[in-house]
Amino acid sequence: MPGGHHLRSSSARAPAVDNSWEAVQSKTFTKWVNARLAERDLRQLNDICTDFSDGVALVHLLEIIGDASLGRFNRSPRMRIQRIENVNLALDFIRSRDIGLINIGAEDIVDANRKLILGMIWTIILRFTIQDISEEGLSAMDGLLLWCQRKTAPYADVDVRDFSHSWQSGLAFCALIHRHRPDLLDYHALDKRDARTATALAFDVAERHLGIPRLLDVEDICDVAKPDERSVMTYVAQYFHAFSSLSKAETAGRRLAKFADAMQSLFDMQHDYGARVSRLIAAIRAQQDTWRRTAFEAVYAKARAQSDAFNAYKAGTRREWTHEKIELDTLLGDIQTKRATYNLAPYEPRPGQTPQDLAAVWADLAESEIRHRKEINKYIRQSRDSLQRRYGAEANAIHAALAAIAHALSALCGELDDQLATVNGLIARARPLAAALHRLADLERQCDEANIDEHDYTVFSASDLEYDTEMTLKALDKKARFIENQSAVRNMTNLTPAQLEEFEATFRYFDRDDSNVLSDVEFRAALDSLGHSFSDDEYAVLYEQLVSGSGDPDASISFEVYIRFMVELTEDQTTPEQLLQSFRVIAADKEHLTAEDLRMSGLSPASVTYLLREMPKSACADNAYDYLAYLRSVFQR
Repeated sequence: MPGGHHLRSSSARAPAVDNSWEAVQSKTFTKWVNARLAERDLRQLNDICTDFSDGVALVHLLEIIGDASLGRFNRSPRMRIQRIENVNLALDFIRSRDIGLINIGAEDIVDANRKLILGMIWTIILRFTIQDISEEGLSAMDGLLLWCQRKTAPYADVDVRDFSHSWQSGLAFCALIHRHRPDLLDYHALDKRDARTATALAFDVAERHLGIPRLLDVEDICDVAKPDERSVMTYVAQYFHAFSSLSKAETAGRRLAKFADAMQSLFDMQHDYGARVSRLIAAIRAQQDTWRRTAFEAVYAKARAQSDAFNAYKAGTRREWTHEKIELDTLLGDIQTKRATYNLAPYEPRPGQTPQDLAAVWADLAESEIRHRKEINKYIRQSRDSLQRRYGAEANAIHAALAAIAHALSALCGELDDQLATVNGLIARARPLAAALHRLADLERQCDEANIDEHDYTVFSASDLEYDTEMTLKALDKKARFIENQSAVRNMTNLTPAQLEEFEATFRYFDRDDSNVLSDVEFRAALDSLGHSFSDDEYAVLYEQLVSGSGDPDASISFEVYIRFMVELTEDQTTPEQLLQSFRVIAADKEHLTAEDLRMSGLSPASVTYLLREMPKSACADNAYDYLAYLRSVFQR
């Protein structure tokens, strides 16, 4: 850390040392500056080393601590030259107070030279906060140190020798507070080994009860090898001023007590009246300004929220103001009566606080309320109409889309493949309607919230269009399955159209869920209805054959599989002569056939197994079967 109270040139080369002090000083000095700026409710800074660059905050700071005006300056500087002018104004003021600044210019502050800025602030702190401290002929740092030593002398655990290590236990801070205000903390109950807790307690009590800004953090004292002297000294100086001011205030209070008692009651009433009138008028003006700046939109939810807010104002704030106005009228009458009792001149409220001023503001408030209510009502009407228009446009668009799809579906013609492609295209067109229905439902909800029961721009409700859309999608899906089924049967030429129609009608009847497949139970019921009965074992084998190869344990019978089976079943109902001819074809006109002949014929493995089990062995050839004997035995039964 640089020593002394003067600044060094920014061009000097510093040795490689620990510069952590810069961060602590930046934080401490920034908090110190903010505490002074807060006296005028000015904007708080994040970091003086960067926020002083435009000179505005620096000028404000010097005006506050110097109790003087620096004159005109650029309050919103945009160019570098304006910033430099502001900073030069501040530096000239500092020098006019005989404060030495060495090797620092306006450009250093505008360019945020951290070391030079910290040095400048330290110089300002010394001049305006510490220099006037005097104790037994000593001044500044020595005087402040001696004051700390004298105040903490009765405390055996405290030994203040400097503004660094002596404060790391936190006990010195606690001792200063306890010496002046023992009611704020119990020094003797402290755990003298817990430095962090003691430091935190002192900082908290000083801030909450003594108005001393928390310029330091606990870690700045307890978690470093050596606390920064300038930061500690700046903070401790706040204790000196706080306790000095406390003593002065107590003395002044005692001197004025006798005088104040006589007029206190009347003074309080007058002061209370003036302050309350000012607050009431300011609150009314603020509310009127808020109404003037209110942005309206033709959106029902926002307009309704503004209406609710106005109603809440009428039921709450407006009634509170009415009560306050009546109270103020009564208070003013009491003041005048009391002054007349003591033969005092009538009380004359300050300009802006008179009964006439309040009456004028009150009348203006009534007009503002009427204007604001009219604006809200206008936008509620506009928002309701806009909402109905949006709903009507969305609903009519959905209906138009459904109508176009229905028209295209009714106009289907041509080849089956073309029809199927057209239907699939219509399905693709219908899918986005789900999002449109979702938007429509949201608009309908908004209409309900706006108490819109009837629509002026459409006759379609969301439920109507949801139903129409559902029916359209079902029709498209059903049409697609119908075309697919027709494609499956168009090459089935071995059956008559009447047979195919009967089979298809049966399939549709037992397809209860319109899934275009038949379950185990549905398929058997369809066969029974067509007069094809099977035993349980036979049906189990048959069903397994038809769904084999699907790999799905829950496989069902598709329309194509169903039609193919019905064709085969119908064609298999032939005469014994036709069956004999079929066996001869498979046996290549031999009187017997082999297992290989059956396998090569395209029969399913289950059918081959069945025939080999039932047919008797041939007496004319080895490993052959007598299909003639088999046929005789079957038909003789």
